[in-house]
Amino acid sequence: MSYDAPRHQQQDLLKAPGTLLILAAPARPPKPSPGQPGVVSEYLQAHDDVFVAVSEQGWVRAFHGHVDLGTGIQTALSQIVADELDVPMSRVQMVLGHTDASPNQGPTIASASIQIHAVPLRKAAAQARQLLLAQAAQRWTMDADQLRVEDGTVIAPDGRSLTYWQLLEGLELRTYLDKETPTKPAEQLRIVGTPQARVDIPGKVAGDWIYVHDVRVPGMLHGRVVRPPYIGRDSGDFVGCSLESVDEQSIRHIGEDVEVVVVGDFIGVVARREEQAMRAARELKVRWKAVPPLEDMSNLEQLIRRQPMTERLLADIGPDFDELPPEGKRLKRTYIWPFQLHASIGPSCAVADYQPGHSRIWSGSQNPHMLRVHLSQLLDEDEAGLEIIRHEAAGCYGRNCADDVCADALLLSRAVGAPVRVQLTREQEHGWEPKGAAQLMDVEGSIDAQGQLRHYDFVTHYPSNDAPNLALLLTGRESAAPRQLEMGDRTAVPPYSYPKQRIVCQDMAAIVRASWLRGVSAMPNSFAHDCFLDELAVEAQIDPLTYRLRYLDQDVRAQELLQAVADKGQWQLGHRGSRGQPDDQGYLYGRGLSYARYIHSKFPGFGAAWSAWLLDLRVHVETGVIELEQIYVGQDTGQMVNPAGVRHQIHGNVIQSLSRSLYEQVHFNAQGVVSAEWGAYPIVDFPRIPPIEVILMDRQSEPPMGSGESASVPCASAIANALFDATGRRFRQVPFTPDVVRAALAAAPQTA
Repeated sequence: MSYDAPRHQQQDLLKAPGTLLILAAPARPPKPSPGQPGVVSEYLQAHDDVFVAVSEQGWVRAFHGHVDLGTGIQTALSQIVADELDVPMSRVQMVLGHTDASPNQGPTIASASIQIHAVPLRKAAAQARQLLLAQAAQRWTMDADQLRVEDGTVIAPDGRSLTYWQLLEGLELRTYLDKETPTKPAEQLRIVGTPQARVDIPGKVAGDWIYVHDVRVPGMLHGRVVRPPYIGRDSGDFVGCSLESVDEQSIRHIGEDVEVVVVGDFIGVVARREEQAMRAARELKVRWKAVPPLEDMSNLEQLIRRQPMTERLLADIGPDFDELPPEGKRLKRTYIWPFQLHASIGPSCAVADYQPGHSRIWSGSQNPHMLRVHLSQLLDEDEAGLEIIRHEAAGCYGRNCADDVCADALLLSRAVGAPVRVQLTREQEHGWEPKGAAQLMDVEGSIDAQGQLRHYDFVTHYPSNDAPNLALLLTGRESAAPRQLEMGDRTAVPPYSYPKQRIVCQDMAAIVRASWLRGVSAMPNSFAHDCFLDELAVEAQIDPLTYRLRYLDQDVRAQELLQAVADKGQWQLGHRGSRGQPDDQGYLYGRGLSYARYIHSKFPGFGAAWSAWLLDLRVHVETGVIELEQIYVGQDTGQMVNPAGVRHQIHGNVIQSLSRSLYEQVHFNAQGVVSAEWGAYPIVDFPRIPPIEVILMDRQSEPPMGSGESASVPCASAIANALFDATGRRFRQVPFTPDVVRAALAAAPQTA
């Protein structure tokens, strides 16, 4: 069934006859850890949360606070519930992300939906099974452990049977989640661990799936927004107070009922017809004050180094080395990561219907409960009066404008007294979405005369990624003062066992509007870690695979994964690529290895899946074009709920991270973002994607690890290491565009 009116449907469920409900008492959401993104809310809902519901009508319904961003968690969560309850997956209906129906489990980030937030759901399903077995045992006057369940039917040793639905006839069973409930051991699972087709795909292929862009409600009007000229900037005393005037008469020729809404620097237009709203937004005459120019963004290293920053020491362990021994080597390197877009193919959209006491917002947010807090701040109204109805939207794997457009629609709906649909333009999405932050990594390390690792000094510089809701800033509801978080430390500690390690994070305020993007700070940090180790392996004259395996000695699973990938790709010890010597057709060939484990959340954080890459490429010396020939990607996810889903996720990670490593970077001028359309922000196309072979480690008896982001983390270093093998040049700044490659090949060979 569709949860199209979650508030009312959930209230009906709580008092529905013939149901078993596993509940959790309402609780205020936890406050964010110091230095981490999040919101503070004192809201306490009036009703219990439901985790699992079983009905005499023959269905099972399960509720989860995270959303499906294309990762397939709807399918995986259905598998978990079905397996614990011993029912077919077809019986399970997953309800995801609605604020009035799903528990507040925070934003869908950090690949935590299965690894962490599926645990209560698994236990709730197991507890429901126990209670249903107890009902049958009571009827038959026997011990519950004598009973077994097959496809929702409880069977006694003498052959008597009752379905769950029969057991619930006329009953109302309500109990609270017991976090100590045991769940099935791995060897008893029948559905978890087996490949399952995505439950959402048939509807999407047939065009039946309702995306947020498809939502239509009675009486709906169409809105568009007019953004300020300081494109993509969200801090400074000019934000929210730069508007001089709006000439409403300039659009009267479009239609007498076209309305203009102005609050601070927020401007919107509303019309009955969408084409009228589009035209009004284009033709509305607006005067803005001159704003301070954005500082020069053309040299990222200089840009980041001149920012005010706060040093945070993460680790300083091991013996101090006073002098480098004879024949030892010391290297100092700098690695640079650019600002990047989430680049959702579909610009963000939302529908809002403002009503005093019960406003509804149809949203594609990945943070429904957090969004509700922001909208309550925007309206200065209680959270209880806001309902976020979550629909899928264009994928983002990080914060695009999905939350911002909800606030836009809600402001316009309140102003005109009718439901309003707001669709952003491509230029607005690219210009104003919170960017993946640029990053600078300084590394110094040394080896002794035998090539043994000695020390590793790592300093990462990361502009924060807070990005308050844009409407809060434009209307002046929230200060546009610079904000500094502690988000640059993901995977800041290298996976390799250096005897001496000093790890530092330089925290700084955002330079332009920024938020989390897949592999938050971990992808750049791992780029530096693994490229640097590759350089040390060359200096030590030791095979790169051998060198990595030697210094992954504290992590057997990492060693086994890397070896499995090398075996699949037929790695040859002592391999050397072209190293700058082209063949008769002008091509250079190289192979690159890389390994990382994504460590996320507040430092020291915790690990998601292990990932390793082996990549083959060739480069044309005249064009500088990189052609990828083959990629081997291995992952150790622990228990895989849906191996097919994990494989699909890895493919998605590979494609997106290749695009980020080879093509993507945001450009700016004095006003702000200028990468406003696809011509200015190219992404990878299908003909450039090579064959991808996925190697999945069999760890079904181990706890599940987050798989949504891990396979992206080693990508850039795998390419950079293969580029060195091909060209003999080191590439330490992403992206590796043809211009960058040609310039490196034209320059003198590197000596440092």
